[in-house]
Amino acid sequence: MLDQPLAARRAQAVAETVGRVRAIEAAQGVTRASLDAIMAELQALAAQDDLFPSAEFPPPPAGEKGSRRYLLQEDPGGRFALYMLALNPGNETKPHDHTTWAVVTAVAGEEVNHVYARTDDGSDPDRCQLKKVREVVVKPAQGSQPGTGIALMPEDIHSIHTLGTTPTRHLHMYGLALEKLDDRKAFDPETGEVKPYNRNFMAATVNR
Repeated sequence: MLDQPLAARRAQAVAETVGRVRAIEAAQGVTRASLDAIMAELQALAAQDDLFPSAEFPPPPAGEKGSRRYLLQEDPGGRFALYMLALNPGNETKPHDHTTWAVVTAVAGEEVNHVYARTDDGSDPDRCQLKKVREVVVKPAQGSQPGTGIALMPEDIHSIHTLGTTPTRHLHMYGLALEKLDDRKAFDPETGEVKPYNRNFMAATVNR
């Protein structure tokens, strides 16, 4: 495979990884254990960092917030959508859900995830009570240290914070493409407000 052009090698590696992810979901469904297995596949893909050079997956211009989202793969109907997200340091999101499963692994740079649990009963669609239950730093493998990823069930709530000085390039995979998710919610842990989350700007920046 090494004598193939970069784009062809990347496409083959992505296709093989997604094929294994499909098989995991088909055999095991969507559970914490199956998402851990999917995360292992995506960590192995992210470890092939030569397939995802910064020159082909740059973040926004220096100092600019927001992200660039590159679509790497998407099945018919939006299933098994895999993106590369490139962000500058200093970005953060509100706590939010996905309404589909999600797995994130790192090619470059670190991203702090705050994971929350709802302590209310969810009966009021406009109000919530949240408690931060853990923090996960998504980062690439370094030497003998394995990389760290995060796997989220459809109902899980998290926020993202890119710290430090290094732009991030992270693989994000979703059970259903982001632009098809029209019922995502943002949660304010201080005010308790619940409202629709970024419904209008989920299309990928660039297709690869």
